[in-house]
Amino acid sequence: MKKIKLIFLIWGILYFSMLSFSQSQSTRGEMLGAVNSITSGVPFLLIAPDSRAGAMGDAGVATSPDAFSQHWNPAKFAFVEKDLGLSLSYSPWLRNLVGDINLSYLAGYKRIDNRQVIGASLLYFSLGDIVFTDIGGVKLNNFRPNEFAIDASYALLLSKKISGGVALRYIYSNLTGGAMVGNTESHPGYSVAADISMFYQNNMRISDKDAILSFGMNISNIGSKISYTDDASANFIPTNLRLGSALLLEMDKYNSITATIDLNKYLIPTPAIYDSTGNKVLYGYDSKSISVPEAMFRSFYDAPGAPQSDGTRNVLEEELNEITYSIGLEYWYAKQFALRTGFFYEDETKGNRKFFTVGLGLKLNVFTMDFSYLIPTQQHNPLENTLRFSLGLNFEALKKKSVEEEKVK
Repeated sequence: MKKIKLIFLIWGILYFSMLSFSQSQSTRGEMLGAVNSITSGVPFLLIAPDSRAGAMGDAGVATSPDAFSQHWNPAKFAFVEKDLGLSLSYSPWLRNLVGDINLSYLAGYKRIDNRQVIGASLLYFSLGDIVFTDIGGVKLNNFRPNEFAIDASYALLLSKKISGGVALRYIYSNLTGGAMVGNTESHPGYSVAADISMFYQNNMRISDKDAILSFGMNISNIGSKISYTDDASANFIPTNLRLGSALLLEMDKYNSITATIDLNKYLIPTPAIYDSTGNKVLYGYDSKSISVPEAMFRSFYDAPGAPQSDGTRNVLEEELNEITYSIGLEYWYAKQFALRTGFFYEDETKGNRKFFTVGLGLKLNVFTMDFSYLIPTQQHNPLENTLRFSLGLNFEALKKKSVEEEKVK
């Protein structure tokens, strides 16, 4: 009974503290009335692809490693327990708007030796069937826009507690099928990018119970801009800094609980505020021609500034508003059945995504199945009713089962 009370106490503290913070931020944003969202090309790269992290408020940079670490933090692979892993995830996306948009993700890893692990993944995003028409509304053709990213990663154990990882990514985005945009012929967008990640894991004791404290960092999508026409300016891809921590507590032989938090910030330009002609920058920085490295450094101070009641602007406040927060809890019973929940917060001036998440996990002899469900805080939100399904394959259990079957024969 005491353990059950402890679990609900932790859940309550995390939920209500974040909920109070969300409400206070919303009130201040309505008073000031400033909206300045950051946009980028290929935003599908930052959608949480798996059910486990999706059920914990999109937190995953510091949680225990699995095959989906390829997306959240490739450095985690160095601490993975199995020698080989493969997982598949599927998510119908924006179901309340369009019925045929979906995200699919296939990821796996292979241990080379005690210190080195390689990984790979395929992220595929389908935007459903779209009918293209001319300016008069005459049907031209049907097309199914799609985007995908192919990754390869390498993780190295640097010490008993620290690992590092890198990932390379090829990005393909075909949104128009070569259709004419105005008087310009469009083409698919291409880009290449890299991730740099670190992971820290320390086994410890808390109140005579085994615990694991971890920290994670991943700078993802450091890469070239993307464009869909030859004469248009290219868009930044969503370079992102993710920092987080997790604490796993083994309550007893059968029960364990993990609490985690992630912080995210775009490392791409914040839109400047221009005059009525669109040529002179009033606040912020002109980012039309700056390079990717310059944009990454400038992203920490380039915001035009949140407007204040006295007419001034606060740059630090807007930069802090660009940070999103993900908190999550995961409870395991006998390492076979999991309950998960979480909360995601984004400031209303930067997109206003706020939602709760819940999910389940089940480990069988050969397979691991996970499910998550997204619950937005606002009614009629495009993200409501978002589902994710994940399936993992335990190769060691499968191999053991095959050996046992051979013995029986």
